[in-house]
Amino acid sequence: MNTVINLQRYPLDRPGSEEWNTLVDHARTALARNGMFSLEGFIEDDNVRAAAQQIQPTMDAESHTHKRSHNIYFKPEIPELAADHPALKKVETVSHTLCADQLKSSLVTDVYEYPPLVAFLSAVMDKPALYVMADPLARVNVMSYREGETLNWHFDRSEFTTTLMLQSPEEGGEFEYRTDLRTADDPNYDGVADLLNGRDPDVKKLRLSAGTLNVFRGKNTAHRVTPVRGHRERMVAVFSYYEKPGVMFTPEEQTGFYGRASQPTPEDTAA
Repeated sequence: MNTVINLQRYPLDRPGSEEWNTLVDHARTALARNGMFSLEGFIEDDNVRAAAQQIQPTMDAESHTHKRSHNIYFKPEIPELAADHPALKKVETVSHTLCADQLKSSLVTDVYEYPPLVAFLSAVMDKPALYVMADPLARVNVMSYREGETLNWHFDRSEFTTTLMLQSPEEGGEFEYRTDLRTADDPNYDGVADLLNGRDPDVKKLRLSAGTLNVFRGKNTAHRVTPVRGHRERMVAVFSYYEKPGVMFTPEEQTGFYGRASQPTPEDTAA
C-alpha cells in the first residue's frame, strides 16, 4: 500500500510513533471543531487517476441510477410535524452507484480494507475497534454525479462517513454542510426549514480534490453536493465501517439503495 497511499505524509503504517500520534491529534481536533477532517493527497495523483479510469467503464455500463424525491430525513413523515411543514420540503437527488461486488480487485477496495486505515479511524473516533462491513453490496460503494445531478440536503443515519474523492468535476459538485444543525435533544425544525429555504448564514462550502480522504460526522450536520457542471463527472468512493463485525443491510434496504438484493451464499442456503 506504500505505493498507493502517501504514507510519508500520512504514516498510517507507524501506529504509536510520534508522527502517527500527531496525525491522530490533528484529525481529532478538526473533527471536534468542524465535524469533519480531510487528508488531501491521501492517494497519490497517478493512482487516483488510475482508479477512476479503472472504474469508469463499469460505471458507464452497470451502475444503478438512483433518482428520487425526498425530504432531508429520508423518511415519509415525521410524526410531530404536519405534512406541509417547511422542514419536510421535498428535494431531488440523482446519482449512479457501483456496489462492492462490482469493485472487487480494485484499488478502492484495497484501500477500504487496509488494516492500518481502519485502526487509524478507530483511534480518531475513540472507538475500541472498527470493522469493515460484511454486506457484499454496501461495504464500499462508488457514487457518480453527472451534469446537473446532485446529492441533495440530508442527514446521515450513521455516526460518521468516510469518503475518498476519485474524480472532481469541472465545475460544481461542491460539498455544502451546516455543522450541528440539530442535536439529540433538539431537532431544530425551524432551523432545518431556514436551511432548505436558503436562509442559513452558517452553511459552509468545501471543494474536495481528487485523492482526498474525508471523514465527516453527518448524523446531526445537514449536507449536500451541489449540482455538477461540465462533462467530467464527480466520482467518490464511500467506505462503511462499524463498531461490530458482520453488519449487513436487510434485503429491503439493499433494494432501496441499489435496486437489487444480494444473492444468498451456499452457506446461507444450507443454514
